[in-house]
Amino acid sequence: MGTQPNPRITGNTDSPQGLAFALAAYVMWGFLPLYMKQLSHIPAVEVVAHRVIWSVPLAAALLVVLGRTGDLRRALTQPRTLAQACLTAALISVNWGIYVWAINSGHALDAALGYYINPLFSVFLGAVFLGERLNRAQIVAIALAAVAVVVLTLQAGRLPWAAVGLTLSWGAYAFFKKSLPVGPNQGFLLEVLILTPAALACIAWLSASGAGHFGGVPIDTTLLLGCGLITAAPLIAYANGAKLLRLSTIGILQYITPTMIFLTAVFLFGEPMGQARMIAFPMIWVALGIYSAAMLQQVRRRRTP
Repeated sequence: MGTQPNPRITGNTDSPQGLAFALAAYVMWGFLPLYMKQLSHIPAVEVVAHRVIWSVPLAAALLVVLGRTGDLRRALTQPRTLAQACLTAALISVNWGIYVWAINSGHALDAALGYYINPLFSVFLGAVFLGERLNRAQIVAIALAAVAVVVLTLQAGRLPWAAVGLTLSWGAYAFFKKSLPVGPNQGFLLEVLILTPAALACIAWLSASGAGHFGGVPIDTTLLLGCGLITAAPLIAYANGAKLLRLSTIGILQYITPTMIFLTAVFLFGEPMGQARMIAFPMIWVALGIYSAAMLQQVRRRRTP
């Protein structure tokens, strides 16, 4: 899955334009497994390297159009900002790598599970590191998610590490991204610029060793080139949509992506549910229902004089 920065809501109402942008982003992320599955014969590290490299020109072009290149230049001269961006860049590259591997190795259901758990893990991080108080519903939701992971672990004899890895890497990314003192579009370009030297080195090494796929079979080259578009487009759409929607709306819409991944994994990729997953996934859905209901109730209370 692509990545999605913490939303900064500027108002208390939803705009049709914001809803269109956000829906487009989540649906694009939902269809992403179908694209990645076409690259299942290519190592995840090579796919991630091309996601980084071909995102740079698209993200740069967007900043030029928006006239925000000055923000990026200032960020490049601030050591603290660069250090924070290096951390978020490392985390998002790990997230991308696990995601690509999960989709292409028959673990798309684990990817769906990881992204379902994400919002609950973010609430947990807020409580642990930011001192945010949890209400009873949030505690119950987090506990249910934890029990679901235990059920899967006991059945398989090991942690569902792809789901856990996606949850931890994205949760940490979103947590540190929140304090990155640049806008989402500038921050994304800064992150991929930081990752570009390593990505270029990886592709050069693969090419020199004869293991690279770029420039070989035309369809592989085309799909790898397209990695930039499928990475940058939903992020750009989300960044614009989040500004025009309420936090509660974003909170509900974010379940579109893992639901699409779940349906794709079961009905198109033919991944087996198994008894443990048939117990764990409903537990996660109940947890998310409790969490969402509590969130909407809080929003209504704040809006009531």
